[in-house]
Amino acid sequence: MDVFVLKDSVTGSMTDEEFFRFCSENPQLRIERNSSQQIIIMSPTTSLTGKYNTEILRQLSNWNIQQKAGEVFDSSTGFTLPDNSVYSPDASWVSKDKWHNLSEDEKNRFAPICPEFIIEVKSKTDHLPDLKAKMKAWLKNGALLGWLIDPVEEIVYVFKPDVKEEIKIEGFDQKVLGEGPVDGFVLDLTLLK
Repeated sequence: MDVFVLKDSVTGSMTDEEFFRFCSENPQLRIERNSSQQIIIMSPTTSLTGKYNTEILRQLSNWNIQQKAGEVFDSSTGFTLPDNSVYSPDASWVSKDKWHNLSEDEKNRFAPICPEFIIEVKSKTDHLPDLKAKMKAWLKNGALLGWLIDPVEEIVYVFKPDVKEEIKIEGFDQKVLGEGPVDGFVLDLTLLK
């Protein structure tokens, strides 16, 4: 996925309200904001990446329907994190308690919460070091578990706040087991081939 960072001279220092309005007025764009307040505009996902995202979201949603313990969100969902960045993971899960503590107004914006579980999917044009840095940002902001999935290399990187280095799972002939907030969730990687 190609990424374009708008310079401060273009965006100035947008307030949260201005950023929300900018995103609302440009629904055709995938827009994020990092903790330095830089606006990041990404190209739409490729068809193949969209296929992977849909399968991952389907499996997570099916598990969540059985568990009834949280809410699942897609890649269009923005979250305002404690460091004031606004990111949109490819798939995410938030516990019901955390979700229900938000006001209706907060739910209708970029909710000021960090999902407990996030999944990012690497596209062919994404840069792995950038995605790993983003995964670490998720953890610093409160995520309890993160999976970075690289379908091209067939590798899953597992990120946890209490583990310094990511865990690497190689091969899509297996399943990845959820833990912590999504204990019992099983992602069947064979369905991503």
